[in-house]
Amino acid sequence: MPSAAANARYPLTQGVNPWLVTLSVMLPTFMEILDTSIASVALPYIAGSLSASNSEATWVLTSYLVSNAVILPASNWFAFRFGRKRFLITCITLFTIASFFCGAAPSLAVILLARVLQGAGGGALQPLSQSILLESFPIEKRSMSMAAFGLGIVLAPVIGPTLGGWLTDSWSWRYAFYINIPIGILAIIMVTRFVHDPPYIKNAKVGAFDGLGFSMLMVWTGCLQVVLDKGQEDDWFGAIWVRWAVAAMVVALIGWIWRSWTNREGLLDLHVLKNHNFRTGCVLIAALGVCLYITISILPLYYQEILGYTAFNAGMVVGPRGIGAFFGSALVGFLATRVDKRMLITFGFIGFGVCALMFGTIDLSIGPYTLLIPITLTGFVLGFVFTPMAVLMMTTIPRNEMGNATGLSNMLRNIGGSVGISMATTAIVRRATLYQTNIGAHLDLANPQLQQKAAAIGTYLGHRLGPASARPGANGLIYSQLIQQAVMLSYIDVFRWTALLAFLCAGGAWFFKLPPKTEANAAPPPVAH
Repeated sequence: MPSAAANARYPLTQGVNPWLVTLSVMLPTFMEILDTSIASVALPYIAGSLSASNSEATWVLTSYLVSNAVILPASNWFAFRFGRKRFLITCITLFTIASFFCGAAPSLAVILLARVLQGAGGGALQPLSQSILLESFPIEKRSMSMAAFGLGIVLAPVIGPTLGGWLTDSWSWRYAFYINIPIGILAIIMVTRFVHDPPYIKNAKVGAFDGLGFSMLMVWTGCLQVVLDKGQEDDWFGAIWVRWAVAAMVVALIGWIWRSWTNREGLLDLHVLKNHNFRTGCVLIAALGVCLYITISILPLYYQEILGYTAFNAGMVVGPRGIGAFFGSALVGFLATRVDKRMLITFGFIGFGVCALMFGTIDLSIGPYTLLIPITLTGFVLGFVFTPMAVLMMTTIPRNEMGNATGLSNMLRNIGGSVGISMATTAIVRRATLYQTNIGAHLDLANPQLQQKAAAIGTYLGHRLGPASARPGANGLIYSQLIQQAVMLSYIDVFRWTALLAFLCAGGAWFFKLPPKTEANAAPPPVAH
């Protein structure tokens, strides 16, 4: 038990140094955020190992994000019902156990089920950590704790691809999940030792679990994800099951909104959306989730699938985002109290959009350093979005609504990310088919340049494979180039659309209203990653 002197020095944390509490809650949060991106560079290996296509392998990412989003609104109820500390330890334990089953999965179905369980365990980790950190520091010291916590949040999704690539190439893609096991065990020990529930949670009285609202939430999010992931394979509304799934999604979504608005004792109280700044932030945080997870998921795939990079090399190429994030977070912490936060958010979104346009300049001849500047700048400018947006969203939210607000904002971010990944994957498949048709239509067999190219390739192959293989081999190589060009153009389209969305968000930042300075200085940790 903490001594009386320790209690007097650190009254908010019951005698525990608040920086120990910060480290304890950062560890599981960092692990959870890391897991949303660490598998991105391993997707081709997962697909090959489990006999799945690349589009099916992306379900490993989207199933996690959707499950994660579903549990977020319920995290506040569970924290009050069972105790925040006990619930946090339970979530870490479930996440760690599910990580083992992800790594040991023998089939796509098993890994998807394990990822759903993993997402359920990880969903509550960030809002719980935010609430604990918010109450562990006095108001005048929250800016420092927010900067430290925000750095971990920004670094995790950019370290993930590099670490995942190294583990995949050095051992197996399965170790991208096994690495969570020792981290999870350490997090459980630290939370058990240093985190305590405040008296108002120990004495809290909560109502019955809103099973109806939770069920409708699972139905509409589940239907949304299934339609986005599988719809393009069955020609969207040309398939009867897609029509029924969309109908079920719409009915469940309307019912969930009505339930969450009329039932003030439910899992989620949507009346928090009456707050202008929070409502604005929710729209932008969902759009940011779309932009962020598109770049996190498809850029490593481009380097691997089109350019033939290994998982580690692809991870190293996108790794410099972490360097940019480090300096960006440090600089925004200095500027946040000196510059209009709407200007910082605008700068961040515009910078992200410019980087996305630079990604859209790719071709088949780029090297590992061609996109070094935009990749690094992406991490840098994200810091200008996360922290200022968290300040403007949360400072006018009453303390008793903080858990409700963080649950909703994190849910929207994850749904935005899942929708973004699914839309990008669908667009790449569809646009690649379109470009393949268009390019093929312009390949005239009577074209002298095409004939000359085919003859040169045929002569080269004939000397090495024999005359019988020369012509078929030349045609095969030309067709392979056609496919590569078509897929490359589809990636360019996705990056340009992402840039357009980022530019729209830059304008949306000016819908925020500036809060009083005293409230701005008491801002909670960032609400997104």
